Amino acid sequence: MEKILCPKCKGVSIKNGFQNNKQRYKCKLCNHRFQQQYTYRAYHKDINTLIKSLLKESCGIRSISRIIGISAKTVLSRMLKISKQIKPPYFQKLGCKFEVDELWSFIGNKNNVTWITYALEQQTKAIIDFIVGRKTSENIRPLINKILLLQPSRIYTDRLNIYPRLIPNEIHKRFQYCTNKIERMNLNLRTHIKRLGRKTICFSKNEKYLEAHLRIYFWG
Repeated sequence: MEKILCPKCKGVSIKNGFQNNKQRYKCKLCNHRFQQQYTYRAYHKDINTLIKSLLKESCGIRSISRIIGISAKTVLSRMLKISKQIKPPYFQKLGCKFEVDELWSFIGNKNNVTWITYALEQQTKAIIDFIVGRKTSENIRPLINKILLLQPSRIYTDRLNIYPRLIPNEIHKRFQYCTNKIERMNLNLRTHIKRLGRKTICFSKNEKYLEAHLRIYFWG
């Protein structure tokens, strides 16, 4: 008789009753319960990868729901789950040049403007980190401090008056073309993330969904 292996840990599984007239199994090692075949598409093994791809290709939550054939609430919960499993890459190269910029969006409704502030390493275009919230010294300081730990040779920003108070003058540069790469990334974000589009009815209902979407786009 063919052994049924657990999809999580590959342990040997045993029969564990029925659900909707379909045989269920239980793993002897991790106690994970599962079916060999699922009717609802959300349980297909490649569905999370498909959700990630669609989120990066300017598809809104309802669009993904229609394409895949699962509910919008399930798409949102999966997006949060996927983002929690993503960790920012560990960047340890010292003496690099960084660009920092802000991007506006909406939370809840179009009267509630929020800002995405993030840092990009100029040579590799790696995203070091980002924060979502108001453009204040308290919000932006943790991001700048994280960059300063990498002993940057230069930090390029726009002319926002907060940065001179946070960045040492000897490494801080502000002029017209110093943030070309991150400005191009801003265009990519508005093109590839529907909730960031300038002329769209799509926007984030909650800050946690915007943060989850950005984590998936930057590092997923």
